[in-house]
Amino acid sequence: MRRRCREILAIGERGNLPHFDVRTDRLPAVAGIVADVTRKRYPDLAVPPHSRWRHFEIGGTDRWSALAQGLDRDERARVALDLVAPSVLLDAGAGDGWRFREAGTGREFARSEGLAVASFAMFSSGLFSSDPAQPLRADASALRTCATERLAEAFQAGPGNRLEGMEGRADLLRALGDALEARPDLFGSPPRIGGLFDYFRSLAAPPSAAELLETLLDALHPIWPARIPADGAGPGDVWYHASLRRGDGTDGLVPFHKLTQWLAYSLVEPLAKAEIPVRDLHELTGLAEYRNGGLFIDGGVLAPRDEGIYAGEHPPGAEPIVEWRALTVALLDRLAPLVRGQLGLDEARLPLAGLLEGGTWAAGRMLAHKARESGGPPVRLESDGTVF
Repeated sequence: MRRRCREILAIGERGNLPHFDVRTDRLPAVAGIVADVTRKRYPDLAVPPHSRWRHFEIGGTDRWSALAQGLDRDERARVALDLVAPSVLLDAGAGDGWRFREAGTGREFARSEGLAVASFAMFSSGLFSSDPAQPLRADASALRTCATERLAEAFQAGPGNRLEGMEGRADLLRALGDALEARPDLFGSPPRIGGLFDYFRSLAAPPSAAELLETLLDALHPIWPARIPADGAGPGDVWYHASLRRGDGTDGLVPFHKLTQWLAYSLVEPLAKAEIPVRDLHELTGLAEYRNGGLFIDGGVLAPRDEGIYAGEHPPGAEPIVEWRALTVALLDRLAPLVRGQLGLDEARLPLAGLLEGGTWAAGRMLAHKARESGGPPVRLESDGTVF
């Protein structure tokens, strides 16, 4: 992933990309914005890793501690994985208009935080469990039979509160149930997502981040819609850009695996708390999503060659979108040492996961709200609930 995205950036620095001009001389200014946002969000500069768990804490409410009270260490880890995996997979862009009102607090949330709070409420209610006596789990049986209408109701979605990609989200959960059923070696019997904890505990050594991601890609590849044929299954978040030349079956292919990497980042904390420390987190890339990508467009690092890109919505396979996402991944790696320098931190204190959290995602959102009343991305994206 990282290598191919860096190749796209190198082509852009030579001025040879079809859709974007790359202005890396603007990176120091963007680094200053990200550093300022990081200081405001984390004045002590003790930045936690970027993961779904931060969204479960939105509004200063510790939802997880209340839910997990009374669970022993091992079951707490299983339940944490059961909770976070569906939440991550439901985290594709919600659109500008959708809102979720939390029953316990009466607060209203939108976008990624709203999806997190909504999925937390679903999980807490037992929506993803087939056993009423054990509601805090996400098992194959319940996921396979998750009705679109029931999921829409749980999201409070409807004609007056449209959530983009509703059918795609439900399809993804049902496919997840099938994937769990097909892999008892990973998910146990009866299969539940939390079975991954027992699988990783059984290994001779804790996994590296690359090994964690490889396990997830292997286990979850059947759930993604077929796009570019690969061994009879859709490869997921992998797209085509004509500027990449290989002369083999991977010619032009650019992998991102945004949701699967987001899941990998989000499994690190519960595994670590269960004494399974995932090592070499630098092996994961930055996330190719519209907040990080918007940071570079709104910050002036990327300039579309054709301003018509701002009109209409674009599918994820459109080459300008593939180019934008690849540049985003590579530019995040370029940005990281600049932000560390401004904050006086080394990579150990501000790894890439900290940069994203501190960080680029929040700075991208801030610039979006300054540039557009909706706070949406600079380039509008079609969402089927399985990519962004």
